[in-house]
Amino acid sequence: MNKVRVDKWLWSVRIYKSRTIATDACKSGKIKVAGHGVKPSYQITEGDVVTVKKEGFTFEFRAVQLIEKRVGAPIAITCYEDITPAAEKSKYEAWFLNATPTNEKRERGSGRPTKKDRRDIDTLKEAYDWDSE
Repeated sequence: MNKVRVDKWLWSVRIYKSRTIATDACKSGKIKVAGHGVKPSYQITEGDVVTVKKEGFTFEFRAVQLIEKRVGAPIAITCYEDITPAAEKSKYEAWFLNATPTNEKRERGSGRPTKKDRRDIDTLKEAYDWDSE
């Protein structure tokens, strides 16, 4: 197996939860190989550097082993080398520690959001939309 589709590889090494999400990321220009935007059907080879824009962060992975089937996490980690710059990793870790589900909870007893509350929440979320880059 010398080459494999980039969307299939991203899904099989667990960068994305589903192949459809990986395909959509390729179509929207969030996946680059060697600095060039690629289609989902682009064939990567071992040693290629894949750049992934995900949740407002830019990750870089070097394909060490090409696989087409989804495998367990311990095996998936051995199929790529994470070469993301240290500054980007620390930025992601700081965001990850602060992004707890409690940030979106409402006070107990306040009930369901009204239509106006929902619009305000949606407006706030759109202002901080990470995927719009």
